[in-house]
Amino acid sequence: MTKLFSPLSIKSITLKNRIGISPMCQYMSVDGFANDWHLVHLGSRAIGGAGLIITEACAVEPNGRISPDCLGLYYDSHIEYLARITAFIKKYGAIPGIQLAHAGRKGSSIAPFKGFGRSKRSYLTKDNGGFDIFAPSPIPFESGAIIPHELTIEQIHKLISQFGQSAKRALKAGFQWLEIHAAHGYLINSFYSPLANQRQDKYGGSFDNRIRFLIEVIDSVKANWSDEYPVSVRLSITDHALGGFTIDDSVKLAKILKSLGIDLIDCSSGHVVKEQSLPSNDLKFQIDYAKTIKHEANIMTMAVGNIDSAKFAAYVIDENYADIALIARTAIKNPYFAFNAALELGITDTITLPQNYTYAI
Repeated sequence: MTKLFSPLSIKSITLKNRIGISPMCQYMSVDGFANDWHLVHLGSRAIGGAGLIITEACAVEPNGRISPDCLGLYYDSHIEYLARITAFIKKYGAIPGIQLAHAGRKGSSIAPFKGFGRSKRSYLTKDNGGFDIFAPSPIPFESGAIIPHELTIEQIHKLISQFGQSAKRALKAGFQWLEIHAAHGYLINSFYSPLANQRQDKYGGSFDNRIRFLIEVIDSVKANWSDEYPVSVRLSITDHALGGFTIDDSVKLAKILKSLGIDLIDCSSGHVVKEQSLPSNDLKFQIDYAKTIKHEANIMTMAVGNIDSAKFAAYVIDENYADIALIARTAIKNPYFAFNAALELGITDTITLPQNYTYAI
């Protein structure tokens, strides 16, 4: 029998299965506030049987949003509606997680369905609804993009504190899992990647200096988060570009993160530079990264990347590639993926829909 539907206990929480809903940007917020869209989007996947539900990237300050339409947790007033969402998720047996993030030099973008596609981003200037963007070095993400402001030491310290304050708000909102977004070319990733960081101070240059910002963010988050609940970090395991962060670098970093009390590594890759070379357009190759980190760094991992079927999700877990299989676009197509996967795999005693649904079908 597959282990996909076996419980997973981490600290004080227990996931009822190994299926997680990966963070998915929705671009449906105003000034960072969650609303009915987020309740339905996240809540329906909880009803559908997933064990872990993680919000989209949630900015720790207004200038940390990818777009003006992105979720945030930089006001105390953001807590109230998020608490409604976490209560709903818990009611239907899932663990509510939040991903804290800062977009860095990829911020002030136009939402994809409003202006840019996967091949080209479009940016907003301050004159047309955008905002200042910041990065470790004044290097734009791509040709024609806004040149980010280089962060001062004082600004770096403020951002580290803002991650901690957002973690404190997340706890008040009822989240039981916190993920730090340190991938995909956003702020934290752009610090540890040598392709985006050309600083000459203690936050740039050597490997130890480039990972310093992430380590200090972790310290700030953990100081404001409960020791009872897990903390994961999403990494870009490799930059897929010459001279960039490598798989070996990520193994080294994952070992350090484990020593700091990080519970899992969410293994993604790329997107720190426009000029990258992926092994394949099918992101299934990323499960190999999850396996490498899991076994070489001796830390639990989450695999993500076109996990599009019950059999493949089961394979990821049963073959010990990862401890959790994260789904995103698959969950958009099928919010009830976990329930349907159980039926397909012949596991009918571990996952059920709410009684009013089961009665009907």
